[in-house]
Amino acid sequence: MTEFLTTPQGRRIAYNRLPGTGPGIVFLGGFKSDMQGSKALFLQDWAAAQGRAFLRFDYSGHGQSSGDFEEGCIGDWAADARAAIEALTEGPQVLVGSSMGGWIALLLARGLPDRVAGLVGIAAAPDFTARTWAEDLTDAQRAEVTARGRIEIPSDYSDQPYVFTRRLFDDGAQNLVLDRPLSLPFPARFLQGTADTDVPPAVALALLDHATGPDLRLTLVKGADHRFSTPDCLALIAASVADVLARPPA
Repeated sequence: MTEFLTTPQGRRIAYNRLPGTGPGIVFLGGFKSDMQGSKALFLQDWAAAQGRAFLRFDYSGHGQSSGDFEEGCIGDWAADARAAIEALTEGPQVLVGSSMGGWIALLLARGLPDRVAGLVGIAAAPDFTARTWAEDLTDAQRAEVTARGRIEIPSDYSDQPYVFTRRLFDDGAQNLVLDRPLSLPFPARFLQGTADTDVPPAVALALLDHATGPDLRLTLVKGADHRFSTPDCLALIAASVADVLARPPA
């Protein structure tokens, strides 16, 4: 059953929560996705079968939560995630972050270290706004963002384009994780498809190279795309979560 949490910032966040043993699992969705996606629902069913606590939610401006997507930014969505974890879970959690959710998970690992037992990144996209600005936009598109405050970029996954705002770019630059040391003192598993055109394998390799920790692993799946939601990919996600849970705490 969907419930709602009002965050300290006054945003109304929709969530679904399963009771169970800890460490619990928290699913962090991607940019413009919601908690009804195949990976979130698959993990909820898996957690239920394990008797494991599980939480999924919609960031503000996403899904059933309050707010306008175009007014949001990485800092807002990271704050939503922190509020959900602090209010709706107990003890350390295993964070499972998909795409932008991988960036959010890394921000939580930095800002809320005592509540993170482990991390699984699925096509994690740390600092993607900075890469989009520097590498994907033309000079004309950057000028459009500066002048109009927004730009539309076609999406491979929807008829509706992605909207990138100047606030999203400006705030993203204040929430980078690859521009300074990134300590992950817990088991972390990064899963990446070689056919992912949204978050290329080079991003996963750079993240693995940059982060420090006692138990970091990257798995490349040949031919998998950004969705990473085939039956084999979903099984690999569950196996990775199980592996993290089986590791002794740091």
